[in-house]
Formats: sequence, structure tokens, C-alpha cells
Amino acid sequence: MRVPGASLVLSVLLIAAAPTPEARAQAALPRSAGTPYAARNLPDRIVLTPGADPTREMAVAFRTDLAQRTSEAEIAVSVDGPTLPERAVKVIGAAAPREKASANGPALYHQVRFAGLRPDTVYAYRLKGSAGWSEWLQFRTAAAEAKPFRFLYLGDVQNGILTYASRVIRQAFHANGGIELVLHAGDLAAQRDDLDHDDEWGEWNQAAGYNYAIVPQVPATGNHEYVDIRLPDGTESRTLGPYWPLQFALPANGAEAAKATTYHVDYQGVRFIVLDGTSAMDLGTMEAQTRWLDATLAASKAKWNVVLFHQPVFTCARPNDIAEIKAAWKPVFDRRKVDLVLQGHDHCYSRLTAEAGREASAAARGKGAIQGPVYLVSVTGSKMYALNDRAGIQPDKVAEATELYQVVDVAGDRLQFRTYTASGKLYDGFVLARGADGRNRLIELQEPMIAVRTCTGATGPDGGPCVARGK
Repeated sequence: MRVPGASLVLSVLLIAAAPTPEARAQAALPRSAGTPYAARNLPDRIVLTPGADPTREMAVAFRTDLAQRTSEAEIAVSVDGPTLPERAVKVIGAAAPREKASANGPALYHQVRFAGLRPDTVYAYRLKGSAGWSEWLQFRTAAAEAKPFRFLYLGDVQNGILTYASRVIRQAFHANGGIELVLHAGDLAAQRDDLDHDDEWGEWNQAAGYNYAIVPQVPATGNHEYVDIRLPDGTESRTLGPYWPLQFALPANGAEAAKATTYHVDYQGVRFIVLDGTSAMDLGTMEAQTRWLDATLAASKAKWNVVLFHQPVFTCARPNDIAEIKAAWKPVFDRRKVDLVLQGHDHCYSRLTAEAGREASAAARGKGAIQGPVYLVSVTGSKMYALNDRAGIQPDKVAEATELYQVVDVAGDRLQFRTYTASGKLYDGFVLARGADGRNRLIELQEPMIAVRTCTGATGPDGGPCVARGK
């Protein structure tokens, strides 16, 4: 029996149900196994970041379901008994939470800033969800003076985030107590075509769990933190992906032209400066960032200066160095006597101490030469690139098809850098020793290390197929 108007109703329903191009693109992406990343009635994706002055300021970003319409936290100086609520002060986020739709459903992203804290003091905080409070989470503010501390440096997490990279990050925390900061050299997630983007960020948060909520995170953007767009005139450009400003409550003290992604943090005798190579090269902010970099280094009163960004000055995988980055920033690093330059992007490992090559560098060290910036490239996730032709003669140490993490200990006039493999084996290490002249000398660590890890033809360093592909 034909129902009058039924075909019209059906047509309307089909038109209404037709997915948008954006929805079709999202649906085409693979999903994380088990789809566990819908927002809940308790806070999740909790990420602690340092304030511009981490002796007195910290910030936290987190996510809830739509029922929790205010961004609320409680914070107290930590005590040794279960009486934290009696001492807690409520803090409300200055801005309204931001709603984000995703394949996992809608969510509200919150940010709360803790100000007026005491230096070198342990605080406990908890966050409000529609069903109640999170657990209490603890952090320590930075000391007001230079004081020994340890930080963790991670290269691109990006691929195989939960499957592979999580074990590297967890090994780093498990085997190395006392980590006070975590530096990320960009491409924290692929944010393009590896997984649904919300799943990627869900996996990124799950990979380190509560560690990201109790240890301040210092992230740099990579090219994969950006998404491609088409401008009205038909040309292609990039814009910062939607998750970056939601995931991280960063200090607003960077270059004016790249305020959302550049900043600096002074922590117990070290000035950490974070740059954005993608914005510099693709969005026209190179000159502004370079001026800001130079001024920020010139104003630094820190004993050590560490610069963090994604695209490396000296590449270990690509055929050529990245000319724009090298021309703009390397002269500033040399002139301002930067100590470490921490980078990612190449999905291989490289420690380079002289552009002239490892033999020239070793000979100069043997004569007591001053060490300029040490350039590091590393990778934590599962995507691997093959080493380029220069890797055999220019860097002091390289690795291929190897997941890594780096632990850096700062103590007075010594900065000790150690690189470990995913299973916790020492792979590389050195000390920068600051002399009476205020300049660095590099001392190689004289400790047992595993053999150099590279592919031999089609065979990888673990005996299976080589997973490093040419770039």
C-alpha cells in the first residue's frame, strides 16, 4: 500500500542524514580500538603546564562532559594526612570552558590557572566534574634560586602513540625518579591521517596518564599540530589545529606574531625557550620569532639556556638541512651561547656538536676547545626515517629505527644528558661542564653503552625488517 507523501518524506530524511564532507573525511579515518575516549562526568585529559613564573604560577587544562559548565578546581598546600579539603581554596577558571565536537561526542575543555603560589612548595589540587571531584593530584613549584633538577625530553610521539610510544614514556618515568619537567619537541599527535584526531589526543593523554597531571609539560608545536586549509583565493595554507589551545594552558609571553605557540619558562637556573618552526616558515612569523628569540636570550639571567622546537637545524634523515631555520636561528644560538637545542621531525637520533663533523669535533675537544650549542634530534613514536648520507660523518652519534627518551640532569656548573632506548638501555651521554671562563666543555660519558643501532640493508638493528624508510 502506497502512503501519500512517503517518498517525499523519505527523500527529506535521506537529505538530512547525508554526511557533510567533513564528517565523511572524519569517518574515513581509523578509530582507536575499543573507542574509549568519550568525555565523562569526571575530569580527564588533565595536563599541568608551568606558568611564566613557575615558582608562583601553574596551570591545568582538562576535559569533561557538557554537564560541567564551570571550570572549577580546589588547591591546597599539601599535608601528610587526609585533611586536604579543610585547607583547600576554590579557583574558578577566568574563561568559560570551550565546547568541542568530535567523533567521540561533544566535550567541554577547561583551563584553570593557579597564581600566588609559594616557591619550592608541594601543592595538591583536584578538579570538578558533573559527578564530583577528581582525585587529588600533587605538584611542586619551582625553587626561586638555581637548584638541581631533572627534566625529560621526548621527540615525536606522533605515531603508534598508545601501541608503542606509551611504553617508552612509561619506562622513562618508571626508571628515572624526580622528573620535574617534560619537554616535547613537536608532533605529539599525527592529527592528519593516522587515527581519528580525537582518538589521537585521547591516546596521547592515556600514554602517560597521571604523570602529565603532576609534572609540568613544556610542549612545542610540530607541523602535525597544524591542519591544512584552503584560502578563499584557492591557495593552500595551514592553521593551528583545534586541540592545541584546548590541551595546553601555556604562558602568554612569546613572540607576538605566534603568541599561542611560543613562550619561555625560567626553571631553577635554566631558561627554556619554545619556538614554532611551522609558523615561522609557513605563516610568515620567522622574523618576529627571531627578534623575540634574540631578545629573550639577551635578557636571560639563567645559567643555562635551552631552546626547543620541531624542525631541526641539522637533519639526520632529510637530504638537506632546513635552510630557513638554519639561516635565521643558528646565528642567534651561536651569538647568545645557547647550550642545548632540542628538536624532532626527522624520526631518527642525532647528537651533533660541530657542523664540520664528528672527527673535527673530537679533535677540538681533545685540545680543550669550547663547546657551542649541542644539537639533538630524537624520536619516541613508531614512525622511523632512514639516516641520510651525512649521518655517517657529521653527528657524533646516530640511531635508526629506534625509540628513545632523554633524561637531563642540571646541577650547578654541570649539565648531564643521557639518551635511553625504549627498554631502558643507555645509548648516548655527555656532560657539559661550565668553566671559570663561563664557557662549556663537553665530556663524553665513560659508561657502558649499547652498540650503535642502524639498519644493515633490509635488516633492522633488532634483527627483523628495517622499519626506517627513506625521506
